[in-house]
Amino acid sequence: MALAAAAGRPHIHIVEVLVYRVELPLYEGSYKWSGGRSVDVFDSTIVQLRTNRGIDGLGEVTPLGPAYLPAYAEGVRTGIQQLVPHILGEDPTQVVKMNEIMDGALMGHEYVKSAIDIACWDILGKLAEQPVCVLLGGRFGQTLPLYRAISQEDPESMAARVAEYREQGYHRFQLKAGGTVAEDVARIRAVASVLDTSTDTLIVDANRGWSLHDAARVLLAIKDLDVYVEQPCRTYAECLAVRRRTSQPFILDESIDSIEALLLAHKDGAMDCVNIKISKLGGLTKARQLRDLCVSLGYAMIIEDTWGSDVATAAIAHLAQSTPERALFATTDFNSYVTLQTARGAPVRNAGTIKASTEVGLGIELKMDTVGEPVFAMGI
Repeated sequence: MALAAAAGRPHIHIVEVLVYRVELPLYEGSYKWSGGRSVDVFDSTIVQLRTNRGIDGLGEVTPLGPAYLPAYAEGVRTGIQQLVPHILGEDPTQVVKMNEIMDGALMGHEYVKSAIDIACWDILGKLAEQPVCVLLGGRFGQTLPLYRAISQEDPESMAARVAEYREQGYHRFQLKAGGTVAEDVARIRAVASVLDTSTDTLIVDANRGWSLHDAARVLLAIKDLDVYVEQPCRTYAECLAVRRRTSQPFILDESIDSIEALLLAHKDGAMDCVNIKISKLGGLTKARQLRDLCVSLGYAMIIEDTWGSDVATAAIAHLAQSTPERALFATTDFNSYVTLQTARGAPVRNAGTIKASTEVGLGIELKMDTVGEPVFAMGI
């Protein structure tokens, strides 16, 4: 084993942390969801951990703007500056201990810790000479099914986009709702009309945008359609109330931000599927814990993040590839939504699927010509 062969060599530890800020324009120009919220250019933070052994690790976090979850781009970089003095000199391969150190240094703000945790797994994989997915549980299957998020537009435009992405091989679609009842019913029916229910799956995601009574009206109006409902309302209690009055399969996303939240939802029978976002939970270490619990409890999962480029897509792919196929509902390829390539070796979609790299670690190399100079660096 590579780890055993390293005996007698200097104890691996972090000697420098570099933080890069990268703006990620979108191929579609903008991304719109409930409540009139939209993003034209994503503000991404990429972290590079350097060690005394010459092994580097990469991680990325990209909040979906400041009004989606309790996370914002400048907060990532500010929080990382608070964490760096506590992680310098530490062994990045001890991922649980690293999380304990970060949690002790900064209460909450899980999204701030995510890129650091991902970078630790990248280093661990390189040192062990294994792909990260193998260390996260093993490589399941050959390819991973992708879903495509359909930005909020008028019904005809959304249906046209779905038809276009179907031609590219996608068969799972997450339709952004959360407008008026009439608008959303029209959007859902327009998109459903271009799908084949024998091969395609439609998810209606309101991103907490519906009130209780609007959610009830929309679901009543589309009760004849084969659709999944994702996070219709702002609070868990509201989502649970909607769940109890519909027979349509139910996905919780924003409400599931911890193991405690998952256990409560399980006790209440609040969902059929769970959306796991890596940065929402604080990185791969905690996302793996939640993933494994979902597998044990019988829940299918969408595995993704809030957004990102090649680095985030690589991390998503490794977590998804290490998930038993029976429990993986879908994953995503955020690097296909943005116009910049931030790393070489990242997964590339093929006929609506991707697969994690078979190279060691995340299997990627930072493109310095894209990310430029770090906005922050600290070392020992």
